[in-house]
Amino acid sequence: MKWSTIFLASLLATAAVAVEPSEMLKDPALEARAREVSKHLRCVQCQNETIDESNAEIARDMRLLVRERITAGDSNDAIMAYMTSRYGDYVRLQPRFMPVTYLLWFGPAVVLLLGAWAASRRMGRRYKEPSALSAEEQSALAAADDRQEGGRA
Repeated sequence: MKWSTIFLASLLATAAVAVEPSEMLKDPALEARAREVSKHLRCVQCQNETIDESNAEIARDMRLLVRERITAGDSNDAIMAYMTSRYGDYVRLQPRFMPVTYLLWFGPAVVLLLGAWAASRRMGRRYKEPSALSAEEQSALAAADDRQEGGRA
């Protein structure tokens, strides 16, 4: 077997979800909703994995809680609000747009703009036109030019 095939198979194996068949809802529409909500919830133990991707026990509990809320008739927004109230804003993979999170939303753009401004100022200084010569410098330059032309003849 080729190494590339083994490598590809190992990559695909890591992309598998941790949802166990016993956790899945029998109704495919409700299960699809559970997966949709789960895509936006972070495992509080694994940090950068969704609850569907994580094998942690807390992620399993969170998946079951989402499915329990769906079967109780809660909307997706109500489930997100419930999970946020229970686990805090950190549980959301995408932070809410509010004054506390403005730095998260606008920080990268501000850093990029400051970097572009600093680079343009630095490049502008490097390629500035030379300043005009004073009368004294012009006469010294003319004298040096005359001397150089006198030496060539």
